[in-house]
Amino acid sequence: MTDQVRSPVVAGRFYQRSPQRLREHIAELLDSAEGESSGLARAYVVPHAGYVFSGGVAAQVYARLRSHREQISTVVLLGPSHFEPLRGTALSPHRQWETPLGLQRVASLPAELQAALRVDATPHEREHAIEVQIPFIQECLPEVEILPVAVGVSQYIEVADLIARIMDATSGDGATVLLCSTDLSHYHDGATATEIDERTAEAMVDLRPDDISTSDACGVFALRACLEWARREGLRPELLRLTHSGEVSGHHDRVVGYAAMSLR
Repeated sequence: MTDQVRSPVVAGRFYQRSPQRLREHIAELLDSAEGESSGLARAYVVPHAGYVFSGGVAAQVYARLRSHREQISTVVLLGPSHFEPLRGTALSPHRQWETPLGLQRVASLPAELQAALRVDATPHEREHAIEVQIPFIQECLPEVEILPVAVGVSQYIEVADLIARIMDATSGDGATVLLCSTDLSHYHDGATATEIDERTAEAMVDLRPDDISTSDACGVFALRACLEWARREGLRPELLRLTHSGEVSGHHDRVVGYAAMSLR
């Protein structure tokens, strides 16, 4: 990993290391995704587990984005910092992010907005929440630039303000789409997880960030800010998929919840 390029850290674990196998797996996931939505949404919520577990849920979002690829120029990626303590936000300083599929360009921002976000590589160095989105983006939206932002402990009102500034700064010839990377409840049995995640999904659809706790979603701070920004913008959420890892693995004693949602 250099100052300019952020190298992959979960290739071979969360997704295939072989470029050919990775492309084939993504193609299978996209082919299995459900029907097309009515148009391009301004934001989406997408999970970030290994592709075997949550790839089918993520594909619900990326299949929709792929059908609008000519409209999109920038993808803003918000995700948690699982491994490094973080307060506020941290913008990746890297000019490109690398995956087995190649290099992905990073968009630039005005200096004053970079300062407000705080440029810091540390929260991104071991983090998978944003990295696992990149191969999907490379396959579905090959011409876009990305803007990776880690969101730590924060007030969602303030982060929603930053989201609005980012979306305004990156608006240009093409559309900017916001992706919020989060999983839902962790390590409950399937029945308990379903109950918790259905309650969380209701709060997401109703744009009620205060009703989502830190135990309901690992990306809670990014998610709350995304919902608050969407509320201000008058967006309408649509739940695309809600499930958990036990539905894939067959083991329902200790599962992780996943959701896909659009905000139009």
